[in-house]
Amino acid sequence: MFSDPERAAVMVMLLEDDQAASLLAQLDPQELRLLGEKMVALGEIGPVAIADAITGFVERTERLGLITHDRVGQVRDLMTRAVGEVKADSLMQRIAPEVQTSSLELARWLTPQVLVPLVRGEHPQAIAVLLVQLDADVAAAVLHAMPDEVQPQVVQRIATLGPVAAEAIAMLEDMLARRITECHGQAALTMGGPREAAEIINASARTVEKRVMPEIAKQDKALAKAIENEMFKFEHLFVLDDKSMGSLLREVDSDTLIAALKGSPPENRECFFRAMSSRAADGVRDEIAARGRMKMAEVIEAQKAIVTAARRLAAEGVIVFGAGDDDYV
Repeated sequence: MFSDPERAAVMVMLLEDDQAASLLAQLDPQELRLLGEKMVALGEIGPVAIADAITGFVERTERLGLITHDRVGQVRDLMTRAVGEVKADSLMQRIAPEVQTSSLELARWLTPQVLVPLVRGEHPQAIAVLLVQLDADVAAAVLHAMPDEVQPQVVQRIATLGPVAAEAIAMLEDMLARRITECHGQAALTMGGPREAAEIINASARTVEKRVMPEIAKQDKALAKAIENEMFKFEHLFVLDDKSMGSLLREVDSDTLIAALKGSPPENRECFFRAMSSRAADGVRDEIAARGRMKMAEVIEAQKAIVTAARRLAAEGVIVFGAGDDDYV
């Protein structure tokens, strides 16, 4: 029979990677260390072990029920995963209108330009606690905007934070609420952008792109270029049918294809292999396996070359992205 920590280790191993990571992020260092030790020591996990772990989990939940701590936060997180942040926020305003978004949660939505005035002049410890809860690129931009003498103090505190007391989070919440009110009243969220515009165009009929993009280019060439770059990315090629993919592969030399696929997960290569003969696909697989380590810059350059060829073929009408062209019936 397993101990409780061993059952927990088995349950975590049964989860998807992102689910397991989300769960582990809620544990303190001691719990993480214990669970990690049990996960490493598990060895082979047979059906009996899995059944024992699940049975123990079910029995324990029957006794304890579901705790109500941050239930709204849990529901918000599930909704966000399902429909995205903007739609989830709208849904939660209807589901739990009396629950206000916390200042700290709001801060995670804000751009660096909005965040910097909120923390300017605050203690480096408070800034450190905030930055570790932001996306890395946002945190980096905020740190860069801090005075030179403050930056090392903030980084030092980030590196040595360890467990943060609930009182410290509460103080940070109060500080953010006060500064948001002082600086902005009700701070607005940044929405939209070239990526969102590109996603909508990609999901629209082909005639929408033909009508919209030239007009945008007339008014703002840089914006049109930014949208186009988001419309055509390497991962967008994964949805091409075999015929379109075959047309694209005829425009791409072998070295470029091998370099581009070297940087892609194996499951994302299959859409390319399906458009080849079995012999050709096996040959490319062997070449990828034999190819040594490559710089990511080389992989990206190869993928860009394939995307450029795809864009040209799309403009010529040889291949079609998105919802197709409703000029035809």
